Amino acid sequence: MTGFVRVGQRIHVTPPYHSQPLALRAVCDSPRAGGEHLAHSSPRKPPRVITSAMNRILLLAALIAAPALAQTPPASIGQPFIPAPWWMKDPVIASMGNVRTEVPANRARFAARFSVVEKTAAGATTAATAKAKELDAALAALGKDRVRLTTSLATRPLYDQYRQKDGTLVENQRADQIESYEVTAVLAVEVRDTEVLERAYRLAVAARPSAIDTPSFSLEPENALKTWLYEAAVKDAARRARLATAAAGSRLGMVKVIDPSGGVCQTQVLAGWPSYAGESPATDVEAPREMMARSMDVAAPAPPSPGLEKLAGDVQVTLQPPLYPLNAQACVIYGLLPPA
Repeated sequence: MTGFVRVGQRIHVTPPYHSQPLALRAVCDSPRAGGEHLAHSSPRKPPRVITSAMNRILLLAALIAAPALAQTPPASIGQPFIPAPWWMKDPVIASMGNVRTEVPANRARFAARFSVVEKTAAGATTAATAKAKELDAALAALGKDRVRLTTSLATRPLYDQYRQKDGTLVENQRADQIESYEVTAVLAVEVRDTEVLERAYRLAVAARPSAIDTPSFSLEPENALKTWLYEAAVKDAARRARLATAAAGSRLGMVKVIDPSGGVCQTQVLAGWPSYAGESPATDVEAPREMMARSMDVAAPAPPSPGLEKLAGDVQVTLQPPLYPLNAQACVIYGLLPPA
């Protein structure tokens, strides 16, 4: 009997009994093969036969799996065949706008420290805060939107010390050997309007603190500056596209894609082609002056205490915020038209 037996995903054909070799038939008919001759044994069950319904099921499963196997794998740089997105169906030019500008810092930070040593921690704390109080009031008068203040205290015990005969200094690091306390009042100043930076620093110097830090600067771009820089990047992309198409003897078509992040021009689809590898130099642009200085819609700062203000007038400092670079990119995809 001939039949089809399904084993896993393979289909095996079982030949009929009479077509088996004589040696195999002799072994099968031997009593030692199973204790009885196959001719006298009970008839075997016929192999499972695949019906036409099962054939249709297998065919349907193969059709469902075919699209998944036929999907194009992700592109990689240097791959000869790279899948193209919809906007590359027709000739296009991918123009990357890249602009750079320099803007002065609009944040400054420094700290003034007032240290006092007293017999008790309470006495040292009172004296240190009293020294910082006048400067705190003078800086607060500049306006909380212009200057932000944070006061903290650091207490350090000073232990009894003595020298041995050989001159070695010995310090008793025990709680019952504390001789006095040193308290430092730290007044941290964050200047958010650089127009009052020099005045705030002169007041800090005039207060005669135990120590004062060198100002540190940073840049926090305003939303208006970010928007202007993005617009400049898009305009730069359009300028580059016009120059390229004119030089190539073509015409610029309609815009297909505008990507503020610039990532479309850096996708693997374009990176696989040598003509799009690398990054073009940035175009220098100049930000409007009204965007460099932060406009503060607040009232004029109140004058500080006359004594401290008089001392601050004698202090000459120049604090010019440094320039920080800002970059922006934008990708614009244009269609290409044939020459006129």
